Amino acid sequence: MLKTTERLHLRVAGATSRELGLSRGTQLRGSLAAAYTKYAELFRVLGVSEAQEREGADRVIEVLQGWRPAAAEELAGIAEGSGLELAQIAALNARTEIIAMGPRGSSECSTITAQIDGHRYGVQTWDWHIELDPFWHTHEVTGPGYRYAGLTEQGIVSKIGVNEAGLALHFNILGHQADGPGGVPMHVLSSVVLSECATVREAVELIRSAPIASSSAFTMLDGTEAVSVEMSPAGVFEIAEVDGAVQRTNHFQNSTPLAHQKTEVYEPDSTERLELIRERLSSGAPSDLPAMVELLVSGAGDPPLSCVADMSKQYGERWATLATIETDPDARMIRILDGMPTEAAGAEWRELRA
Repeated sequence: MLKTTERLHLRVAGATSRELGLSRGTQLRGSLAAAYTKYAELFRVLGVSEAQEREGADRVIEVLQGWRPAAAEELAGIAEGSGLELAQIAALNARTEIIAMGPRGSSECSTITAQIDGHRYGVQTWDWHIELDPFWHTHEVTGPGYRYAGLTEQGIVSKIGVNEAGLALHFNILGHQADGPGGVPMHVLSSVVLSECATVREAVELIRSAPIASSSAFTMLDGTEAVSVEMSPAGVFEIAEVDGAVQRTNHFQNSTPLAHQKTEVYEPDSTERLELIRERLSSGAPSDLPAMVELLVSGAGDPPLSCVADMSKQYGERWATLATIETDPDARMIRILDGMPTEAAGAEWRELRA
């Protein structure tokens, strides 16, 4: 994948949530409007009208004001710092929930955790629309709560990351028939988990307390355990590690939400990717992080663990692996490759410590 510019890195800091938002919004003032415009175009392509988008953004703001007022204040700070409307910032942070209002879904990602020499590590591909590749960046966030670092998109408070307490969070989208914007946006929930939780157990407890109306999986790991938490309107379900490892793609593994999954969106691709990962792991656990990343490399005829955009298709159908991520919670470290696992060997990774 051709990279034409150096990837942006933000140092977001503030004593209050509003100041955090101002810091982020001010630094993104030159690019955030273009990012929102491209997302608005995607919403329309995926069948979400402007009125639906605005309704979804308004509902999200209302939910956050009731559940975590500080999170709503942070979004308001981003709007103030960037010059965009609050509804536009809310729509970006709720892009998962707003896309779910339409008849078509997006994205495919694959995540693995494993133990190597007694330490837990995570690796992930982040697959998204290639047209949105210019609008993601890395960041370090220092404000109320735990400091965290990771990868996110323009104007969005969090995605994949690790915090200074030693909690790492990976992110995969899921799809349930009842998904919508009536709860906390998953990207905002990621920020709340990383800033408030020191362990997997604390994170699961927080997630269970949150108003959930959309679907994603947070695969989280600390020094003592890893778990993939499936969130949906049907409830919150834990997928525990087996033989010291967790594997996650884009379908529910718990039978309750699986019964009402948007199967047509992610299947059979998601199941095929998971089966390939598990087949590769059946011969033994990976010996090191490069070996873990190698598990996510697709060969000829394999399911697309490494996703290459089909440029003959239209916007909304051209998915690519935009980034490859490694997390090391014991070291409070995340490493991010601007590209695919196939490019990992000898590539320059961006290394951040929370």
